[in-house]
Amino acid sequence: MTRRVFVTVLALAVVGSVAGCGVYERAQRPAWRTQAENACLAQHKVMQSEYIQPANEMSGPGICGMTRPFKVAALQNGAVAFNSTATLDCSMVAELDQWLADVVQPAAQARFGVAVVQINSMGSYSCRGINGQMGAQLSEHAFGNALDIGGFVLADGRSIAIVHDWTRGDEQTQAFLRDIHGGACDHFTTVLGPGSNVYHYNHIHVDLAMHGNTSSGPRRICKPVPRTTAPAPHRDDLPDAPDIDDDVDMAQARPVSAGMYAMHNGPAASVPRQERLQAFNADEISKLIARTNRPLDLQHSTATAYAPAPPARPVRAGAMGSDGVFVPEGSPQDWDITSKIPRR
Repeated sequence: MTRRVFVTVLALAVVGSVAGCGVYERAQRPAWRTQAENACLAQHKVMQSEYIQPANEMSGPGICGMTRPFKVAALQNGAVAFNSTATLDCSMVAELDQWLADVVQPAAQARFGVAVVQINSMGSYSCRGINGQMGAQLSEHAFGNALDIGGFVLADGRSIAIVHDWTRGDEQTQAFLRDIHGGACDHFTTVLGPGSNVYHYNHIHVDLAMHGNTSSGPRRICKPVPRTTAPAPHRDDLPDAPDIDDDVDMAQARPVSAGMYAMHNGPAASVPRQERLQAFNADEISKLIARTNRPLDLQHSTATAYAPAPPARPVRAGAMGSDGVFVPEGSPQDWDITSKIPRR
């Protein structure tokens, strides 16, 4: 009797488990991932080259994998190599390349005067949970949608290691790492560097996870919060330009009172030319003529200061014409040198 009951219960359990197989379906990879891959390829954001080669579809275990993965040996048309080949999806390859062009290389040139030639990767594709924890939600690494960056190599051979230089590097090196970390926050949706948690003490993690959208674009996670860095050094070792726009132009002097002009650096458009001419009174005109012993064209003169008085010379009598030109008395032979030259 006991044995018959046991067999019956076991049979029901087997039937129930078999029937239940149709209730729970196998987990599916989110559709947006394949859509993002296809869109990236359709827009030709990544082109096959000797440095970027397409790989076979990766599927499993579970929902890990990529439809159109790439094996990447270098970015920037080969100018920036990886220390080891990275397996990434199309979107990550394209965004990493753009980040290098927009942020990393300009920062390296400004801080060190040389370019970055290598990225030291600490991991790309890997079917694992977040932070490598068992049972945790799958990481973006499980979809080739993330890269862990441990450091860089510069064109002059200098190595920059995040584990050391983030806190113990010289001022410009620390500033460089924070510049590229902050710049990454504009390119990727997740950026985690040293200080974000205990798992990222030695690298910067970047990915393109879908965190949802906001009114200003995709929601982004950026830790630690970017901060202002020290200014880049002068690459030419020249001092800053003086805080002066240009030389003082006395022709643009602004009259303060009759016969007096104030120096300034800006244009004198607010002071009409006729007002500047009227600043000279008749006595000053006579004195100026006496000192220079030459006619004064008020329509074109912008003289604003008197030169030291030369030795006294006889003042020629005359009058101011209606056109503002001084006309001396007498015949042309009295003042026109050329008229005294005998004709041949």
